[in-house]
Amino acid sequence: MPKRAAKASERIESEETPAVEEAASAAASGSGTRPARRATAETMASRQREISVSEFFTKNRHLLGFDNPAKALLTTVKEAVDNSLDACEEAGILPDLIVEVKEVGNPTNASGASRFRVSIEDNGPGIVKPQIAKIFAKLLYGSKFHRLKQSRGQQGIGISAAGLYGQLTTGRPVVIISKIGKGRPAHRIELRIDTKRNHPDVLKDEIVEWDKEHGTRVEIELVAAYRGGRTGVEAYLEQTVVANPHLGLTYHPPKGEVLSFPRVANELPREAEEIKPHPHGVELGMLLRMLHDSPGKSVKQVLIDDFSRISPALADQVCELAKVKPKTSAASIVGDDVDRLHKALGEVKVKAPSASCVVPIGEELLIEGLKRRFKADFYVSTTRPPSVYRGNPFVVEVGLAYGGELPTDDPADVMRFANRVPLQYQPKACAISEAIYDTNWRSYELQQPRGALPLGPLAVVVHLASVWVPFTSEAKEAVAHYDELLREMKLAVQECGRKLGAHLRARERAVSEQKRLHLFQRYIPEVAEAIGAILSKPKDAVQQSFYSALPNFVRIVQEQPEKPDGEGSPAPSEPPPPASGSEPPPAPPKAAAAAKKGSASAKKAPPPPPAKAPPTKKAPPPPPKKGAPLPKKRTKPELRTQV
Repeated sequence: MPKRAAKASERIESEETPAVEEAASAAASGSGTRPARRATAETMASRQREISVSEFFTKNRHLLGFDNPAKALLTTVKEAVDNSLDACEEAGILPDLIVEVKEVGNPTNASGASRFRVSIEDNGPGIVKPQIAKIFAKLLYGSKFHRLKQSRGQQGIGISAAGLYGQLTTGRPVVIISKIGKGRPAHRIELRIDTKRNHPDVLKDEIVEWDKEHGTRVEIELVAAYRGGRTGVEAYLEQTVVANPHLGLTYHPPKGEVLSFPRVANELPREAEEIKPHPHGVELGMLLRMLHDSPGKSVKQVLIDDFSRISPALADQVCELAKVKPKTSAASIVGDDVDRLHKALGEVKVKAPSASCVVPIGEELLIEGLKRRFKADFYVSTTRPPSVYRGNPFVVEVGLAYGGELPTDDPADVMRFANRVPLQYQPKACAISEAIYDTNWRSYELQQPRGALPLGPLAVVVHLASVWVPFTSEAKEAVAHYDELLREMKLAVQECGRKLGAHLRARERAVSEQKRLHLFQRYIPEVAEAIGAILSKPKDAVQQSFYSALPNFVRIVQEQPEKPDGEGSPAPSEPPPPASGSEPPPAPPKAAAAAKKGSASAKKAPPPPPAKAPPTKKAPPPPPKKGAPLPKKRTKPELRTQV
């Protein structure tokens, strides 16, 4: 190195060193603005590496619903039950599930957490052996993520995440027994998840004897806490049978008696059909990916083949609006052409997507489900027409149960469902709760504190069925607040509320009329005696006249009892007998006739129409007198021609 260069470098080093030391000292004292340099880009790059999805959720298991022991137990049962129901329905099998929660350890801390073994057994189609390990021990592995079709699961995380939680808390592997048909072997496999590679490790694989023809049994051991109440396992299963009337369920709790929920519907729900994305819901990035993933296709072909409700004529219209040639290669579309194409897709009029991809519960079955859970006096339900958000079809259903054995002074019991799955956590963050809170229940004859749930013996069920439910987190605990969803939920709640209000008003009128009736019956004997003395008529005759006229002044409105099978209309409402047994019962024919007709205008019963006289034959005309001129014959008027 030349001497001049060496001196220059020494000078530079001597100038930099004090600056670094000065910055470090300034940073240490907190008075400077220039931080000390602690790492270089090379050292930072050396520490960067890819993160496995299993590693991520190992540290962030609260995102999946495993943030406390009680919730972890519920999430494990929920994910296994959802998988079993989806498998049975897709295979066309009426599901029979056995859920067992058994405590196998002692409480480990003050919170009451202990070691439990959760077992869920179904009669589904079973799982082929090569897929068992991937389904139960590999996160983000499944068949539902890419389909636009209603299903309970979506991402392929749930049951494998439950197995991961059990592995982290107890070190025990997940045990699966599966059999795919009669005469086929039953495989028992023990699995563990390699979190670094998100890969299943098979610890044990053997063939065992199993008396079932086909089905799957999953056993997961985990640290959990068993609690009752609205967020417990028992409440979850009770709500599950409400939304799934075709489910037969047996539950073995850790303590207490076995609970059995026989099915109330012997028909499976209609199978949902898979649809393509709707053009009004597609986003720009998704459109670009769809175009570039179709090599060899033109833009027009992609629009017709990959979207629903787009005809060749409509595809030409889109291309014309976007100023893109229909025969342009889809893979070559970039830049402003994609922007114009995306904008044109939002401007053209396209029919709403088909609702065949969603399967609502139905009004009748929703009421049957409510009867399965609540003993009430009044049930009502409604199903809204299909609607769309972000191009995804959805249907909202609401059911109400009122009266009976429901608590009278508590807030309404609200049950939220998304694709027939109960949502038990984060009610305040859910769009379903907001729709119920925002409804003015006071106009439906119920008390409602400001910004709170209505008070009274009321249960509300809201079900959202969609090909893609917008949950607020991966734990699937609350529905996001999309305007389209909120509007449909409010309309459905209001429709049921109006029917409930009409029922309550009719019942109140009936009670009021009964009070009036008893009031009249109480004083009729005394008044009849006094009037009889004044008019010198017997008391009984006057009293009978009062009783005959009584139904015309008191309108009796009673709730119509349910018609028993095979019987006709219910008995007509009649006023009760008077207090004294010696008094004649008021049974006027007019009131009985009005009650039979169920007329609400019995107060002013119209008089009976006068009896019609039988038709009489006209007497023949008398014969003409002798010599009298004959009557002129009627002749047709002559046609006059007007000139």
